[in-house]
Amino acid sequence: METRHLRYFVAVAEERHFGRAAARLHMAQPPLSQQIKQLEEQLGTPLLTRTTRRVDLTPAGEMFLGRARTLLAELEQLAQDVRTVGEGATGVLRVGFTGTATYRLMPGIVASARERMPGLQLNVQGEMLTPEMEEALVEGRLDVAVLRPPVRSDAVELKFLEQDRLSVALPENHRLAARAELDLSDLADEPFICYPATSAVNLIFHEACRRVGFVPRVVQVARETSTLLTFVDAGLGVALLPTTARLPSSQRITFRPLRHAPAVDLALAWKTGNDAPLLRNFLEVCTPPPPPEGNAP
Repeated sequence: METRHLRYFVAVAEERHFGRAAARLHMAQPPLSQQIKQLEEQLGTPLLTRTTRRVDLTPAGEMFLGRARTLLAELEQLAQDVRTVGEGATGVLRVGFTGTATYRLMPGIVASARERMPGLQLNVQGEMLTPEMEEALVEGRLDVAVLRPPVRSDAVELKFLEQDRLSVALPENHRLAARAELDLSDLADEPFICYPATSAVNLIFHEACRRVGFVPRVVQVARETSTLLTFVDAGLGVALLPTTARLPSSQRITFRPLRHAPAVDLALAWKTGNDAPLLRNFLEVCTPPPPPEGNAP
C-alpha cells in the first residue's frame, strides 16, 4: 500500500463518484478505478460498493476512510515539520552565557528569540566561564555561547557584540567609596575578590595590575558574579568587573569607574563549520542591527 492509494481512496469516498474523484485528482477515471481495485486486493476485502450512479462505503471502507484521513494528515504535518526544521525555524539550541551576560543580555536575547523564533527551544546555562564554554562548544555540548574573548581554539568562531570597561565594586563604607573615580593603582593594597584564574576578565585584570606595578592580593575566588558581589557586600574585599554587571543586589555595594579602565569584549561563539539554519537564525536574533547610514556620530 502506498500513499497515493490513500489519497485516491479518500477522494473517491468523499466524492462518492469515480468521475468526480478523477477530476479532483487531475487524472483519468480508468487508472483511478484500477488503483482502488488494487488497494482492495491488497487488503483482501471490498471497501466500496459500486452502482451506476454512485459509490458507497462498506463497513471496512468506513473504518479505512477515518484511518486514511488521519495518516494523510500526519504525513502532511511531518512534511511541514521537516521543512520548518530545515529552514531553521524550530528546534533546540544549547546556549551558554558568561556570568555578567547572564543578568544583562540573557533576558533580552531569550525574549527576542521567543518572539522571532517561536518554534525554538533554548536550553540555557548561565554564569559560565569562557574556557568551559569554549570546551563545551568544541565537544558539541553547547551550540552557541555569549562569552568574553579571547578563545584559544581555532575550532571556535566569534562574532563581536560589544565592548565594556572594568569598574570597581566596593563595600559602601570603604575609604575609597567617597571618590567619584579611581585609578587602578589606588587599589594596590586592597584585598581582591576575583573570578577564577582562567576567566577572561581575571586575565585582563591581572595584566592591567601588572602594567601599573603591582600584583593583586586575592583573598577569595568566585565563579559567579552574584557570589562575587556577595563577598564584596560582606566586606571581604573589592572586585573589578564589567561596568554592565552592576547588579542591584545590595545597597551596601558602591560602584566606581576606573580611569583608563581596561576594556573587555563580549562576543557570540560557535563551533567552526556549524552552518545549521537554526544557529544562523539565532545569531541574527542576538546581533543588534547596524545603525542607519547617516546617523553615525
